[in-house]
Amino acid sequence: MVKAVVFDVGETLIDETRIWTRWAERIGVSYFVLMGALGGMAALDRSHSEAFEIIRPGIDLDAEEAAWERDDPDGLRNHFDGDDLYPDVRPALGALREAGYQVIIAGNQPRRAYDALAAMELPADSVHTSDGWGVAKPQPEFFAKVAAVAGREPEEILYVGDRLDNDVLPAGRAGMRTALLRRGPWGYLHAARPEARVADVIVDDLHEVLEAARRLT
Repeated sequence: MVKAVVFDVGETLIDETRIWTRWAERIGVSYFVLMGALGGMAALDRSHSEAFEIIRPGIDLDAEEAAWERDDPDGLRNHFDGDDLYPDVRPALGALREAGYQVIIAGNQPRRAYDALAAMELPADSVHTSDGWGVAKPQPEFFAKVAAVAGREPEEILYVGDRLDNDVLPAGRAGMRTALLRRGPWGYLHAARPEARVADVIVDDLHEVLEAARRLT
């Protein structure tokens, strides 16, 4: 039976609207243009970074981020804070812990995201990032790390995320139970695909995760 529930970060816990809006402003296009390009990349299973290349051919994202930091050292830029949490995060994670489940946050995020998540004091037993571990989804080693920090057998873990490629499929291959969240561009697109059937459950919000965990015995 499920004893630990592990959550992805971007578009699972964190609403990335403000981040992408600031990126659109930074590169000088409307939010609609950038989100349209991102949606196209999501539909084609291509990296979000290719959306920037389409809009600004030859863009060096690392150089752009460094310049952005110099221009606005105290701003959020492409970071997030507590105001970016989806409204269901705190109550849903809290309900899981009250029900006796171990709650872990582990996603593909830079090191600075750990500090941002830790500062939110979410009802979670631990927080981990890919940069902190030195390995990222969908690599099997990432999910091995998840099982190790949980101290559980893979089949005792329910991994919750908004993507098939980075979350549901590799977590399933690692022997974990999986929940696909219909949230964000990837979540809606991926939930409509035939492959979504491999998920143990498809949920529309995080409040549904507790009942899903109880059913997965």
